[in-house]
Parts: sequence; structure tokens; C-alpha cells
Amino acid sequence: MSRWEPNARGRLEQAALELYSERGYEQTTVAEIAKRAGLTERTFFRYFPDKREVLFAGAGTLQELFVDTVAEAPDAAAPIDAVAAALDAAAAQFQGRFDRVRRRQAVIAANAELQERELIKFASLSAALSDTLRRRGVGEPAASLTAEAGIAVFKIAFERWVEQSGDRDFAHLIRESLAELKAVAAGA
Repeated sequence: MSRWEPNARGRLEQAALELYSERGYEQTTVAEIAKRAGLTERTFFRYFPDKREVLFAGAGTLQELFVDTVAEAPDAAAPIDAVAAALDAAAAQFQGRFDRVRRRQAVIAANAELQERELIKFASLSAALSDTLRRRGVGEPAASLTAEAGIAVFKIAFERWVEQSGDRDFAHLIRESLAELKAVAAGA
């Protein structure tokens, strides 16, 4: 190994994404990821429990952002408006990362195991949002319905954003999808 360089985690994430894009997820080993990043396998496992998680490393941060934003929404905010604020905050985190996000999604779309992992992460996010809404005094089933609706809005807007050429802003697509959901729910 050469001398120490900063940002080992970021280098591992970048190396993994490059290799998954070039060779495919299944054909890439942790050893190859570490080597491409100029690190050891041991260093890889300090940051990630397995090669799947390198693609989902930001899920905890995203969940924390969603939960904190909903928890900090004004008391008078309707549950869906608290979730909408969280969606806006999440969209800001993706600003300027379109190419990387698009490459990541292509890797996930090509592998059933990764698609399953992504669904598990979304289910965890929905459960955390439901819990946060309940702590805000929202009863059931409203808390769970609102959380699931928020995740659905996020997923649909995200898919639309990734499928297009990056011309449309993710935040705009979220607001557009949320407005569509509200129109459907209102019977419009």
C-alpha cells in the first residue's frame, strides 16, 4: 500500500460503483474494490459489513434526515405536510449528484438481491416515519398511511428523476408527485 490518503470510505464507495458498473455486482469482489481504492480488505470491512452495503451507505443518514425533519415540523403541520418537508430536505441531499445516483440505480436495477435490499431499506424508512408521526400524536392508521404515501412519492419521483436526463430538478419532481397524490386522494 502507498502512503495514507484521506477519505477511505468515499474511495471505497467510488471504487465499488466503478467496478459494479464495469463488471457487474456479482462478478466484483471486496478484494477488488479495496485494491481499486488503494486500500486493504480489512479497511473495507471497517466501513461496510458486506459488498451490498457499500451501495446503501447513505440510507441511515437519509432516514435520520427524514425522521428529524418530520419531528421538527411545526406542531400545527398536517402529517402529510410534515412528510413533504422531509421529502424536500431529502431532495436537497441529491442535488448535484445525478450522475452518481443514476449509475448506482443502474447497478441496483440489474441485480435482484440489490433490489430486495433497497425495498428493505424503504420499509425501514417507512417504519421510522410512522414511529415519528405517532410520536407527534398522529394515530393509526393515519401515521402508517402517511409514511407509506411519503415513501411512494419519494420512490416515484426518484424513478422519474433517474430515468430522465437530469434536466428536471428532483425537488420539483417530488412536489409534482405529491400534488398528484393529493389530487388523487381528493378525488380530483
